[in-house]
Amino acid sequence: MTILIVTGNLAYSSVEKIASESDREVIVHLADSQIAAFLTPRMIIKELKNNYEEELNNGSIDLIITPGLMRKSTDEISESLNIPTFKGPTDGADIGMVLDLIDDLKLSTSKPADKLIEEEKRKKAIKLINEFESDIQNRKKLLEKPNNILVGNLTVGEDFPMRILAEIANAPILTKEELIRKCEYFLINGADMIDIGMVAGEDFSDKIPDMITTLRPIVGNKALSIDTLNPKEISVAIENGIDLVLSIDLGNYKEVLPLLKKYNVPAVALPTNFSEEKVPHTVDERVNSMIELAKICIDADVQIIADLILDPVNSSSIVDSILACRKYHEKMKEPMFFGVGNVNELMDTDSVGVNALLSGIAMELGASILFTPEESGKTLGSVYELAISSKMMFLAKQRGSIPKDLGINLILYKDKKKRKDIYEDYENSDFDVPLEKATESVRFILDPAGSFKIRVEHAIDPRNSKIIVTHFKKTIPDLTIEGRYVKEIYDELVRQGIVTRLEHAAYLGSELQKAEIAMITGKEYVQDFDLFKRSLDLN
Repeated sequence: MTILIVTGNLAYSSVEKIASESDREVIVHLADSQIAAFLTPRMIIKELKNNYEEELNNGSIDLIITPGLMRKSTDEISESLNIPTFKGPTDGADIGMVLDLIDDLKLSTSKPADKLIEEEKRKKAIKLINEFESDIQNRKKLLEKPNNILVGNLTVGEDFPMRILAEIANAPILTKEELIRKCEYFLINGADMIDIGMVAGEDFSDKIPDMITTLRPIVGNKALSIDTLNPKEISVAIENGIDLVLSIDLGNYKEVLPLLKKYNVPAVALPTNFSEEKVPHTVDERVNSMIELAKICIDADVQIIADLILDPVNSSSIVDSILACRKYHEKMKEPMFFGVGNVNELMDTDSVGVNALLSGIAMELGASILFTPEESGKTLGSVYELAISSKMMFLAKQRGSIPKDLGINLILYKDKKKRKDIYEDYENSDFDVPLEKATESVRFILDPAGSFKIRVEHAIDPRNSKIIVTHFKKTIPDLTIEGRYVKEIYDELVRQGIVTRLEHAAYLGSELQKAEIAMITGKEYVQDFDLFKRSLDLN
């Protein structure tokens, strides 16, 4: 098979080098365009007819690959030259990957090849997880092992993907609408279980039946837990059909254990005795206390999930708490609980990397439940992040690989590939043209057509979030436009004829793009203020 690759001047040298190292028969055509993305089907047809007339006529070219960033589809080229023509990758550096997979990859006339590879990997990853979860016979077999249990209808244990338990903190003081909204938000973002977080030191047992009744139809087949050490609240929750109790410890087990056994409800067990204000700190203290309580529960025929208490960084010791998990797991086989929220809520950093790393550590330790609230702006989205990272770790475990190139990833704010211009001299232009330093104009002129107020409306389901733009004429609002994508909004603004100055149009484009990024990331958008900035300049 002879493959003809069309590229532009900027990518030509790298594409030619990669093609020369390939086992394929490859011709690289340098098109008359500095940038490959500027090429059109008609330009390519004309150039190929002028340069490869003999090859086109005798059928020696079997396949044509165009730049992945070319805006139009390749259908016109295929029809005109009668040769299958498809889009290559968005980055010429990835052409080698496409050449290696070309026999197995179904290329597209409209989608770049690297995107197709990503989609195929993602489909295979999701299929593997779905097939595992739907295998009833395997599920029954795995539930016979001591490290796996049922929480309601949900399988929980070391042999299953780590389950995400999202806490609705201070649930009793929320309105019913707030309770429902938080539950729906967590479920949409991947929670497997919803926790009703009670208020420490208070007794809201009278509100528990109504909260369970409210949330049960929303969670459906997913599990519902209650987070309290108060025996009275636990008793009411168990009698009203709760699926899991958080928590039982050496201070309340005598009151709680009989009910757990009677209703066959599992519990998260702590190595503490809060009634006597005893909290173990050393590795051995945690492990020994946890084993003591675990044996009491096992003797009572009550299933537990062991929580060795993950400590925040530089508090007691996050390292000691991780070591305690490892040491306990070496001695006991019960499922383990990992309180990720203890760490991500108490560290001033974006939660994405923290959650991914802790998920990996949890997987290695044999943990079964990843627990988190979302009680601060920096941890907004933690449930989604944990839901994705849990799947990543399950895939890595199943494949016996590191959590890389799995088809699913948590790369949200950076790029997977290294920027190739990172060491380049930015004083030099890619083109032989005059170079001007940009300067901001000090003069501000109002658009006589009016001004705009832009805001982002975040929805419970992120897919329903939208950008809202209100037009003001002499400080009086006269039109509101809403949409999800920047292009549809600015196209509508142009159709309405309410932008008449170039600098105003440029400003709107900049602000709308910021709004869309805020909508996608869940970040707060405030018009005219930076969306991102470096936290500290080091030089």
